[in-house]
Amino acid sequence: MMIPTMFELMMMLLLNKTSLANPVSYSVSHSKGEAEAIETELLRDYKFGQQQLIEIWGQACALAITKAYPLSSLAKKQPTVLVICGPDQNGSIGLVCARHLRMYEYEPTIYHPKRSSQSLHQDFTVQCEKMDIPSLSYLPTEVQLINDAYNLVIDAMLGPDTDCANIKEPYPGILVTLKQIKVPIASVDVPSGWDAEEPSQDGINPEVLISLTAPKKCAVSFSGKHFLAGRFLPYDLQKKYDLNLPDYPGTDCIIEL
Repeated sequence: MMIPTMFELMMMLLLNKTSLANPVSYSVSHSKGEAEAIETELLRDYKFGQQQLIEIWGQACALAITKAYPLSSLAKKQPTVLVICGPDQNGSIGLVCARHLRMYEYEPTIYHPKRSSQSLHQDFTVQCEKMDIPSLSYLPTEVQLINDAYNLVIDAMLGPDTDCANIKEPYPGILVTLKQIKVPIASVDVPSGWDAEEPSQDGINPEVLISLTAPKKCAVSFSGKHFLAGRFLPYDLQKKYDLNLPDYPGTDCIIEL
């Protein structure tokens, strides 16, 4: 039996670390209908809870932010992050993301364009309030104020279920502001204003996209940093929907594509 030399062991370790750090090629995308079917089966057949899924996704989003924007890389002295949370599931995921970022020593601020009547969303809001995460009462229309105050913006405003042909106020005005800001944007699952089924021609331009479960069709042409959070999916579901998910490195719950 050949015993590797110390040099060979060092090279193997180096190669392994390099492979984990590099993005993985993954070209499979799935429709909005498939994503809805997967979530329905998770809730109905696999007995996942809605709160459980949102917690998994929200923490994964926070971890993706720490990978894309480590504290040491932020331009401003204070590690400030603006999290824009819509009233539906993407907004709840944004609230969980903000809570975990606070634990990771970032300084998130939350903006709710509209308050949600859903009890689960309200619970996540209370959790953020109990952790002294501040909220904005309005979003400044003067873009420079956002550029000066925050290192990045997390877009958890509109999700894959949004009818992009019928977006109502206050969201169109917020999208105009997001198109003008200079700080980077990280979008949750589907960038706000994009159709989940096709790439955007005139939407916001996020620097980072965090796909949940599996990338949607709109992510096919995305050229920025792209993370996937889907390691929790049962193997039978992966096989049924031909997800062909990439191998996640080590014990990570996210992977850069």
